Amino acid sequence: MSQPLITPRRKKPAAQKDRHRSLIGASPQKTTIGFVNLGCSKNQVDSEIMLGTLATEGFQLTSHPKQAEVVIINTCGFIEEAKEESISTILEHGKLKKKGACRILIAAGCLAQRYQGDLLKELPELDAVVGTGEFGKIADICRDLLAPKKRHRRLWISQPPYLYDELAPRLRLGKQHSAYVKIAEGCNRNCTFCAIPLMRGKQRSRPVESIVAEARQLAEKGVKEINLISQDTINYGVDLGLRQGLVQLLRELVKVDKLRWIRPFYLYPQQVTDDLLDLYAGEEKITKYIDMPLQHINDRMLKRMHRLGDRAAIESLVGRIRTSIPTATFRTAFIVGFPGETDAAFTELRHYVEQAEFDRVAVFLYSDEEGTPAAELDEKVEGEVMDERRNAILSIQESISAAKGMAKVGSILEVLIDGPSEETEHVLEGRHEGLAPEIDGVVYINEGKSDLTPQRPTRQNVPSPAPGDFCKVEITDAAAFDLLGRIVTNSV
Repeated sequence: MSQPLITPRRKKPAAQKDRHRSLIGASPQKTTIGFVNLGCSKNQVDSEIMLGTLATEGFQLTSHPKQAEVVIINTCGFIEEAKEESISTILEHGKLKKKGACRILIAAGCLAQRYQGDLLKELPELDAVVGTGEFGKIADICRDLLAPKKRHRRLWISQPPYLYDELAPRLRLGKQHSAYVKIAEGCNRNCTFCAIPLMRGKQRSRPVESIVAEARQLAEKGVKEINLISQDTINYGVDLGLRQGLVQLLRELVKVDKLRWIRPFYLYPQQVTDDLLDLYAGEEKITKYIDMPLQHINDRMLKRMHRLGDRAAIESLVGRIRTSIPTATFRTAFIVGFPGETDAAFTELRHYVEQAEFDRVAVFLYSDEEGTPAAELDEKVEGEVMDERRNAILSIQESISAAKGMAKVGSILEVLIDGPSEETEHVLEGRHEGLAPEIDGVVYINEGKSDLTPQRPTRQNVPSPAPGDFCKVEITDAAAFDLLGRIVTNSV
């Protein structure tokens, strides 16, 4: 994903650079703003809203922080590693006050909401801290900070009621054919390890009509895939009084013309109804992709985490999903090193990962988060032990994923073309419906000029597909998480 309007914090394909640069204003009279986005896809949507607001209000956006008079860092504060990255990024860009054009440095987002005045106190580089409830005011905040003879360091923090709608100005980052749509904000769960409610507040769902209107707007602009995100997607609409709100929402979204894929993320492993599974199985537009963090499998660990259900309930649910949607790609996540995780509890988790054979598994190291109940628990696990446990799970999963990839060799899959690959010359990248953007692997597609796949007859008089096109691709080889293939036909 190319993000020239912001400073990218990870490797991004460069296919969209020129398109985004054309959106940057050229007027030298405008205040220039540089933007750094950290964290998850939910943060990305927040950044897109702030960028859209700033552009609409006449600010000039730049991909070069050294040239920016105002630098805004949208921080993440989810786990210890994310907090460390946010702090180091603030310190790094604080140097631009001496070496660049920077006059104002702003920390926004989750870390800002959580630590507020502490950031101003500990980081003199900062001029302002903007919480998660103030994104819609970002242009006014910048103007206030830039006002002559009014320079003072301050907080913009409120309880986070802000929730964007389809009318909010939004400058999307990344691929034009794939978009994130945030359907709710905040979370009502009480997981003992999680600080999200402290940073994002209670769950607030957007109305179905607002989400559908946004989906229509995106589809008219060429978006083929929408990715539904929130902190607790399975719980969507509960605060609006909706019964099976996610089912109601999906039934409306599948009616949107020109959309091809609808991909919900983050399904909590309770409240998964037969109606929802039937909808997944029966609606072609809903990707056969389950993103469901389970966190652990040991009953004592689940109880200490305040996760609803136990091992028996999880195994029953996974079985129901696989029976209802036999072709589903199943992605999950686990936490290792939670307080009280004994060798026996970890061994149970390791054996379960071997047995369950999920398609994708993410593994997070537990970290004490201030203000969470888990931070007060006893029986802490040493960091070295946590590292060993994570590596053990990842090693097991790599073998499982590689075997699942090899099983696809010889099959023909529908693939959404994302664009040219940065990894290998003359190769395209795409994804089948079981590969989510950014977090999963890709399908490398040989265009006849690479050694990656066996030599095949080239297609005659068929133009190369463009980003956003769907193609039928024969899988010819597989790596641990990626597939290799050749185009059979360009699909409609």
